[in-house]
Amino acid sequence: MDFVSIMHVITRAIEAVGVAVIVIGIAIAGIAYLKAPGTLDAYSSLRAGMGRAILLGLELMVAGDIINTVAVEPSLDSVLVLAVIVVIRTFLSLSLEVEISGRWPWQGVPSPQSLHRATERADKKDDAD
Repeated sequence: MDFVSIMHVITRAIEAVGVAVIVIGIAIAGIAYLKAPGTLDAYSSLRAGMGRAILLGLELMVAGDIINTVAVEPSLDSVLVLAVIVVIRTFLSLSLEVEISGRWPWQGVPSPQSLHRATERADKKDDAD
């Protein structure tokens, strides 16, 4: 086997793993939901689990596309197709991240101190009223 054939097989394997991650992740999230249906927490967990599985699968597929474009088909057309695919998948990833966490990825997680201070301020305001 030559280099291009090996890279093609590796690319397909990475993409297959990406699809498997999505399918298995959605199945696991669905099974967890079926164990505790009807609660708001169960529905939120289902959506978050499905979103995480899709995000991870998309990341793997992008990695496969990058390897394929760089190692297997290094042409201007394939680079343009890769750019479009990456833009679409990046938009999907950002949308899913906002859907899962309720905030933009660059906002970071609020520190416990900031939450505590906000709670203290709200309590003080309530006490003053």
